[in-house]
This record gives sequence, C-alpha cells and structure tokens, in this order.
Amino acid sequence: MTKLKSIVIAVGMATGITASAQEKVKNPYGLVYRDAIEENIKGKVNIHSVTYKLNGINIAANVYTPAGYDPAKKYPAVVIAHPNGGIKEQTAGLYAQRLAEAGYITIAADAAYQGASGGEPRHTDKPASRIEDIRGMADFITRYSGVDANRLGVLGICGGGGYTLKAAQSDKRFKAVATLSMFNSGEVRRNGFQNSQLKTIQERLKQASDARAEEVASGKIIYAGVANITDEEIAKIPTDLYREGYVYYYRTYAHPNSTFLYTMSSLLDLMTWDAATEMDLINQPLLMMAGSKADTKYMTDEAFPKAINAKSKELFVIDGATHIQTYWKPEYVNKAVAKLIGFFGENLK
Repeated sequence: MTKLKSIVIAVGMATGITASAQEKVKNPYGLVYRDAIEENIKGKVNIHSVTYKLNGINIAANVYTPAGYDPAKKYPAVVIAHPNGGIKEQTAGLYAQRLAEAGYITIAADAAYQGASGGEPRHTDKPASRIEDIRGMADFITRYSGVDANRLGVLGICGGGGYTLKAAQSDKRFKAVATLSMFNSGEVRRNGFQNSQLKTIQERLKQASDARAEEVASGKIIYAGVANITDEEIAKIPTDLYREGYVYYYRTYAHPNSTFLYTMSSLLDLMTWDAATEMDLINQPLLMMAGSKADTKYMTDEAFPKAINAKSKELFVIDGATHIQTYWKPEYVNKAVAKLIGFFGENLK
C-alpha cells in the first residue's frame, strides 16, 4: 500500500501557532478546561482513561464517575460528543465532569481519525463516522459497571450537536437528547457560514473530487481548514465564531491533539449531508441550547421547529452568550449545566 503523505491547504491563514499555547497542557490527564480534575480522590468525582474498538479503530475516551461511585449501584449515564476540531480534553470534558458532579456517569471520546483515537487518514471528518462515534460511546458506556442502560442521555456540542441529532433519530437507546451551540456541519460546508459561499458550491465539490483523486493516485492527503494563525490575523476575523474559536483552540484552551484541519475529500460527504433533515424521527425529549449572541444560533433555529414528534422539546437561549463562550465562560456554562441537570433529571428517572 502506498504510504500516505499529507499536504496542507490552510484556508486564508498561513503562519505558526505559538509554542506557548501548546505548552500550557500541564494537567496529568491532559485536560485543559477550568477546574479540571488533577487527581482521582476516593469519594469524589473520578476520571478514567479508557480505550475500546469501534469498527476496528482504537477509540480513546474518558469516563467520569460521580462522587461515591459504587459499581454495584445503578446510575444514569450521558454520552457527550465534542465540537468540530475539538477533543475530549476541552469543553466536552468540562461538561462531562460537571454532569458527573451531578450524579451521572459520563463519557467523552475523541472521534475516530481525530485526537488520540486511531484511524487513517488523520482528521477525516465524515458525518457517518461521527455519528458512529456517538453510537460507539453508547455501546461502551451502557456496558460500564454501574450504568443503567435504560437511563442513557446524549449531549452534543457544536458539530457534535448536529451529529447527535442524527444519531438520536435512529438510535433509541438515547432516552433524552440535548445540544449546545449546535453546528450543522453539512450546511456550513455546503453553503458557507451564514450562507456566504452559495456561488462556489460546485467549485468546492470539484476541489473535493480532485482531492479524492489525488489520494488514490499518489497517496497525498490534502487538508482544508486552518492549520496556523497569528494574533493579528485572529483580530481581523469579523465573525465571533471563528475569531473566538481560534483564540479558544489555538491559545487559551489549546491542546496538541486539537486542530481545525479536515481532509478535503471529506467534503464529498459533508456537502451532501444536513443535520436538520429527518428531525421528525426524533421522538425522545429534546433540549436545544444556544447563546442569544451566537452567530450560529440560526442553525438551532432551523432545526428545532422540525422536531415535530419529540416527546417534549425546549429551546433554551443563554442570554448574552456567543457560541464559543458556552464552551468555557463560567456564567454561561453554569446556566447550561443547570438546564441539563434539570432536563436529564426529569427524563432519565
């Protein structure tokens, strides 16, 4: 087999990530979020690094158990799907820890082909794979000691939110479905953010097709996304999502396993997919949360009304929050967590 090579197309940006951002990861579990667990103490919330196979690929995950965890007892559990470009050590881990503090067994895993999980080519980002990642977390956690498989919830953040909607449409092991700052990856890759690239859809599909052909012909993997960026370039970005996102991922909450890259050929799948279709298949209770100032809120607003068969549904607006601020800012995280605790508490009895 031809050894895969990779070349990067950094869309719009081309300079180096500061080394200091990567050197900030000092937590023994690699966690970069605020107030993260630094050691497992008996009687308190603990973190457990686990690996498991999913379709032949090694998946790296963290399981969080609540204070006083007793494997002989039964606990509700929540699967948490991370954002695009994110990993389990960032906001997915933060929400996993906070829900564990509320009495849930939680799991946050790196998507296949991403983070510490296996899979080649690296940074493949196809909807079918991301949806399967969520099902795989359910497979693992429902067999974890102490988990009541009949009380399983799911939370998807950003791109993980879009994939969570799709997973819940068919996988009825999930008894309650929540999203935070949902990002419809297919719509954005197809139409551009805020429908800014409608005129170049065919051109970009051609680029994706050419990238696929190049993979077959030479083994080279062409990447889209932003590999590197300077502070000056960040400051000039007009949209909150990307400006604050680059600060979050490449500066304040940077982790060497986290990147904005994805294979150009992934667009063949992404651009023909949409998180907001078949929403009528969701018959579980549904909670969708978004910041009032999030420039991505339109995606939640598009999907939410289509869930006409949800057992119950609520659109919870976090006043004052932007998309990225729901990942880390304490006042907004606290509001989201409080809402999640109430939602899962009611629906995972």
